[in-house]
Amino acid sequence: MIEREIWHPVALSGEVAQVPVAVQLLGESLVLWRDAAGAIQAWADRCPHRGAQLSLGRLCDGGATLECPYHGWRFASGGRSVYVPALPAFVPPATHRATVHAAQEACGLVWVRLEGEGGELPAFPAEHDARLRKLDCGPYEVQTSAPRLVENFLDMAHFGFVHEGWLGAREMTVIEDYRVEATPQGLLATGCKAWQPQSSVNSTAPALVEYRYEVTAPYAAVLTKVPEAASVGIEGYQESIALFICPMEPERSRVWFRLAMADFERDDAQLRGFQDTIFLQDKPVLESQRPRSLPLDLRAELHTAADKASSFYRRHLRARGITFGVC
Repeated sequence: MIEREIWHPVALSGEVAQVPVAVQLLGESLVLWRDAAGAIQAWADRCPHRGAQLSLGRLCDGGATLECPYHGWRFASGGRSVYVPALPAFVPPATHRATVHAAQEACGLVWVRLEGEGGELPAFPAEHDARLRKLDCGPYEVQTSAPRLVENFLDMAHFGFVHEGWLGAREMTVIEDYRVEATPQGLLATGCKAWQPQSSVNSTAPALVEYRYEVTAPYAAVLTKVPEAASVGIEGYQESIALFICPMEPERSRVWFRLAMADFERDDAQLRGFQDTIFLQDKPVLESQRPRSLPLDLRAELHTAADKASSFYRRHLRARGITFGVC
């Protein structure tokens, strides 16, 4: 599966501290832990000795090793077994090791790749803009596939119904024509416009908001929105929101939003509260969709010109060879 060669977010960096953390990715159980040097380790959550969950164990030797909860075997950074309590004099061979996966930290998250080498994380240019404040929202666990979540993120036609009074209104639901083009990573949609009663936590008046959507990986996307300046009271205001999804199982996902905005006044709770409100309006509708996996055959569901970004996304997934979370 090509999905195994892609970087996926699995946890907030701050979640991985003094104890092992169990996570799931692409149907596999993983354990995350931070070694004595502070580096993230991501392993299969299975001791190679008798199959116990390593996430039930503990860190030992000042954080230098992870101890299995069953027989106390200890594994050092890199996966090799270094101590077997039942045979203290035994020197485990190099073959006695845990299954190790590539891991790194970025955008406040831990990212894991199950197979392959190289490859870049989903791009989020606003992350490097010092003029913008960064904040993670989530995780939100959703009983649906990762592609359904991306498609919902790209969809403006639901604003007046799912987000009525916030991102849309029933009497202002017309979607004007917009542009969609291919990129090496997915797609770029520009000229997307929506009339919104409250486009963000900073909004003080309804406004016509211009959106720019970019799919940056099979299960990741970024939107940049620019409201009319008078509606937020901040000249040149804009914000970028990255959607990062962990495909836990084909029809179960964990979601984070990474915010980058020119707002250094409001506290974290206010900013997260707005994002919680919007996404928790989406969640029950997303979980109601059938099938939960995203159909890649364009004949399986109906489409209009307002849906061309999501239709383009489906064609991209098919061309890319994505199989997890689609049907």
